[in-house]
Amino acid sequence: MADRDGRGISRRSALGVLAAAGVAAALPPARPATGAQRTPVPAFELEEATIEELGRAMGEGRLSSEELCRRYLGRIDALDGRLRSILGVNPQALDIARALDRERRAKGPRGPLHGTPIVLKDNVATADAMETTAGSLALVGARPRRDAAIVRALRRAGAVLLAKTNLSEWANFRSSRASSGWSGRGGQCRNPYVLDRTPCGSSSGTAAAVAANLAAAGVGTETDGSVVCPSAACSLVGIKPTVGLLGRSGIIPISKTQDTAGPMTRTVADAAALLAGMIGPDPDDPAWTRPPYDPAALLKALEPASLEGMRIGVPREKLFGYSPQADAAAEEVLHVLRRLGATVVDPADIPHLGQYDDAEMEVLLFEFKAGIIAYLEGLGPGAPVHDLAGLIRFNERHRDREMPYFGQDIFEKAEAKGPLTDPKYRAALKTCRELSRKEGLDAAFAKHRVDVFLAPTGSPPWTIDLINGDHFLGASSTPAAVSGYASLTLPAGYVFDLPVGVALIGKAWSEPLLIRIAAAVEREMKVRRPPRLLPTLPLDD
Repeated sequence: MADRDGRGISRRSALGVLAAAGVAAALPPARPATGAQRTPVPAFELEEATIEELGRAMGEGRLSSEELCRRYLGRIDALDGRLRSILGVNPQALDIARALDRERRAKGPRGPLHGTPIVLKDNVATADAMETTAGSLALVGARPRRDAAIVRALRRAGAVLLAKTNLSEWANFRSSRASSGWSGRGGQCRNPYVLDRTPCGSSSGTAAAVAANLAAAGVGTETDGSVVCPSAACSLVGIKPTVGLLGRSGIIPISKTQDTAGPMTRTVADAAALLAGMIGPDPDDPAWTRPPYDPAALLKALEPASLEGMRIGVPREKLFGYSPQADAAAEEVLHVLRRLGATVVDPADIPHLGQYDDAEMEVLLFEFKAGIIAYLEGLGPGAPVHDLAGLIRFNERHRDREMPYFGQDIFEKAEAKGPLTDPKYRAALKTCRELSRKEGLDAAFAKHRVDVFLAPTGSPPWTIDLINGDHFLGASSTPAAVSGYASLTLPAGYVFDLPVGVALIGKAWSEPLLIRIAAAVEREMKVRRPPRLLPTLPLDD
């Protein structure tokens, strides 16, 4: 969760005809591309297909959920050897899909997600045949006793949980020198746009898989940046909702004050549908709150509406300037918003940015130790490890597989922390809440009378560097992450073949508003294009 710091045939024509079962599975397996060589991306009948389009095809009998899952599984077989985005597929997926097909014929669909194949980040617990490991070998075989709250909601909505995705191990909260997207179980996940570039972390596998059309949509998790950064790096829409909108029980934790799951999709409409499908009560999460709007409001926000009267703040002082290319993409979005009738308040800076970074890290270290102990205890006495000290010892014993490139200094710092009654923890938490909320975003929203703030989500994806770790230039995730407020990223452009995104930062419970603005920009700009799995960018000799 933490993040410190050639095309296929027409999707419409494909959805109009039922192909024979197993067509996608028959595609030849891909070999990893090296040097200047490039293996072409196989044609895919469902490339860029939306949740609505897939649901319509299933409803009209032109496609079944079973066939849909077969095609995506074939796509995984064909491409994931180059991406390393999938840690394991669900062996029960086709059985679940067949049952949902029978239910659709007998009773009709449960909703927009009925029969839709979804991938999950591997820190979201599923009480089924799939592993839940946070990418670590230490948790292989440690089966959760029950599904995570959001998994229960997705199953109720009729989604097919197709696979678990790779991630930055322990959600990028093990080492300060980690490479985003690397895990002991899965190795280095790659960006499908340019394979030697980062997919960003820690929901890297979900981002790469969804961007490459290995599933209809995916679920990531965020503590600070790990939904929005990989979404931007892979030209996706990602929503980091208000903390409390989605239940967190069953998600391997970092922070009880900042963690949340979120949708990662190719369109704003898909993100709205998936987010709505994950909302549901979670009696085991003290932070869960019934939202002040009906989940249907997320879908209603997609309807075309004027942006007249909308005020967009531009926090130039600290959330711009680290990447000229990302700044230029944000300027294009601001130009579109003005054309759509919004008022741009520029500059409209947010106070105290950067002043609570140390306090945030202190909070995360304390909360991670407490949260991971509680999660491991919940696995029962048969779990291979029972506390953070046990994880540290496991990594030392398996250093050749778990720590070949970087260590576990964050684990060690967290292990040295005391309980959540420690005055140092309470002081750090107070600093974070006051400077990010009352004296930060709340004060900025009131002073500038804006509805949302807009900034580049991050820089163009950097080259993967397993030796030195991430080359992080800057990002805009922290204000929403520390305050617990809502944010959304959407594709804003490309630098050569590298995606860049723009972030909308809102108030608590502002998800419908963020979706409304993002949908208007998406309709106007139509930025996203599917990846080509380029092995590298050409050098200017």
